[in-house]
Amino acid sequence: MPHLFCFGLGFTGQALARRLSAQGWTVTGTSRAGGDGTLAFDGSAPLPMSALDGVTHLLISVPPGTQGDPVLNRHAEDLQKRAAQFHWAGYLSTTGVYGDRHGDWVDETSPLEPSTERGHRRLAAETHWQSLGMPLHIFRLAGIYGPGRNQLVSILDGTAKRIVKPGQIFSRIHVEDIAGVLWASIARPHPGQAYNVCDDEPCPPQDVVAYAAALLKREAPPEIAFADADLSPMAKSFYAESKRVSNQRMKEELGYKLLYPTYREGLAALLSTLPS
Repeated sequence: MPHLFCFGLGFTGQALARRLSAQGWTVTGTSRAGGDGTLAFDGSAPLPMSALDGVTHLLISVPPGTQGDPVLNRHAEDLQKRAAQFHWAGYLSTTGVYGDRHGDWVDETSPLEPSTERGHRRLAAETHWQSLGMPLHIFRLAGIYGPGRNQLVSILDGTAKRIVKPGQIFSRIHVEDIAGVLWASIARPHPGQAYNVCDDEPCPPQDVVAYAAALLKREAPPEIAFADADLSPMAKSFYAESKRVSNQRMKEELGYKLLYPTYREGLAALLSTLPS
């Protein structure tokens, strides 16, 4: 019986878990506090390695922090010793490893030149994970949205902002398409490969906010110039990079067809998930 263990069984991991569980898989994993069937893991203490007994597939969805990757910090040696145990392993990274391209296109052959501290941490984690000898696949995710985490919700709760920075382009991806890509990779593994996971239409972020407002038949928030926006340092850092991300390798090698090719299909489908 195939068994997936996910370090960080959160928003994305749970989407994959639902898909695998429906196919009869066993799915276990961690969360920061534990509970709801997960083991507690926040990097402050190691897990008992018996948690990986019988595991055939491994997914890492824990971001690196200022002290590095918490899973690697605690378990790099353990995982290296068990490398032959896994049929497939996946590391969820970000498109931030490409850095700022001033709106130009990137693909998996583009130089990895992160321009933020978070991007540098991700690249370091990618490199370390690749050194452990597992059948590793790297998935560089664009901005994630899905049920409960989307611009429809932010319009309704009054937190949406239509911030305009000339030339700013983001890519994004619905969480169910991430799960679909991971499932496609498990079915058609290419150890050592990296994939950009994003939809077909990189676009300015204010366009997505305006479309969400139109779906809700509400007036869009007023445009705010980036220089005038009251953003947290974390939010500002996202605007430090602008690029268009190609998903051709994902489609061609894995044969994956997006459920939500653009934010329009994704947001329209999410209307039904909103509280009545």
